[in-house]
Amino acid sequence: MEEVSEAPKTWATPKPAPIDVEAAQDVIFKPNPGPQTDFLSASEQEVLYGGAAGGGKSYAMLADPVRYFNNPMSKKLLVRRSTEELRELISVSKHLYPQAIPGIKFLEREKTWIAPSGATLWLSYLDRDDDVSRYQGQAFNWIGFDELTQWPTPFAWNYMRSRLRTSKGSGLDLYQRATSNPGGAGHSWVKKTFIDPAPYNTSFWATDPTTGETLAWPKGHSRGGEPLFRRKFIPATLFDNPHLADDGMYEANLLSLPEHQRRQLLEGDWSISEGAAFSEFNPNLHVIEPFDIPSNWTRFRAADYGYGSNSGVLWFTVVPHTEQIIIYREMYTHKVTAVDLADMILEAESGDKIRYGVLDSSLWHNRGDTGPSLAEQMILRGCRWRPADRSKGSRVAGKNEVHRRLQVDEYTEEPKMVIFDTCRHLIAQLPTLPLDKHNPEDVDTKSEDHLYDALRYGLMSRPRSNIFDYDPNAHRSKFQPADKIMGY
Repeated sequence: MEEVSEAPKTWATPKPAPIDVEAAQDVIFKPNPGPQTDFLSASEQEVLYGGAAGGGKSYAMLADPVRYFNNPMSKKLLVRRSTEELRELISVSKHLYPQAIPGIKFLEREKTWIAPSGATLWLSYLDRDDDVSRYQGQAFNWIGFDELTQWPTPFAWNYMRSRLRTSKGSGLDLYQRATSNPGGAGHSWVKKTFIDPAPYNTSFWATDPTTGETLAWPKGHSRGGEPLFRRKFIPATLFDNPHLADDGMYEANLLSLPEHQRRQLLEGDWSISEGAAFSEFNPNLHVIEPFDIPSNWTRFRAADYGYGSNSGVLWFTVVPHTEQIIIYREMYTHKVTAVDLADMILEAESGDKIRYGVLDSSLWHNRGDTGPSLAEQMILRGCRWRPADRSKGSRVAGKNEVHRRLQVDEYTEEPKMVIFDTCRHLIAQLPTLPLDKHNPEDVDTKSEDHLYDALRYGLMSRPRSNIFDYDPNAHRSKFQPADKIMGY
């Protein structure tokens, strides 16, 4: 009789019981009716939560990814700007997650939480732009940035959007979440991305912060012209967190702060920037409606060029007799070659009599190649420039000149510099530029300062009106002399 071999024994792996998501979130961050609940239930791809201090932002950021811990295919990433700040976040998570999710484990070396289902949450840092290389080849269905305004540019936020992906049939949606207070080096770009496009608590189609245009699928695509995804800003204040607000102690501390910090941290006011370099800027005083500029007023332009970042160009005119400067046009763009920018400038100023242009002097550097410099390439297109002053002390002198121009002239009772309200990028950036923490005589060069640099170059070019900057049409009377030469 032939023996029948037994099949090898296999041991069944018990499937972990799914966690109660709502109960787990209550342990971490018991949401109160209002913004806290709105944040945890938001369906938009990109959401910014916060505003004022004490709204429970970090707890909310730890609670939000819990909803995916039952899905074994879920991979999540939560980043802070520095490793020191990351330690604080890890410490809080170690206190909360084991209470909320039985069986969850933390891998100390990898800084990763692993749920019983196999879902993971990696807590990491992202300081410099090139730190994004740590995440190349990775895929996440959820990415969180805690304290978003600490990133001076949107590079990291935009790049990490490319890491949002998941396999078909995973049952996972793709989300990018952020928390932040107003202020910090990235205040301006965060404000333009989340605050300016729509009223608070309003879902809106994502826009390009530079142009304001809705991000859409390209022409020729099967979905060409359709918007890409939605964003939302959910504000929260101290009073949305009764654990801190009830006894009034924390509120008293916030009330004791200087006015601009109090408005940011207690009221969640995004209209001012912490440590603003030009706090005297007042839109009601320094912004005016456009008017037809006489053709014989002195006009000039100034530019700060960048391909990978942004290029900022400003056009100026000088009011005869008062020497008031008017910024009447701006151009703000990115990923444009020097030659293309020259063509765009010449097209924009067609019909203007531009006396001169001032350009960042570094564009005359050849940088090791044998061809014409970037400045020379632009000049060859007919867009003429002279180099801006970048000598030692020029940054401080330029900042002082901006302060001087923002002052009100005691004789004319008008500011020495005004801006047409069509220059919306300059108007948005100038009052939010932060001071350099290490050098209060300069702005933070890591902030969005391209139009500021163009402004500085222009003002330091010693602009003056000309004795011939006189528009006879503006003073025409009914009297017509019989002899135009002698005047009678």
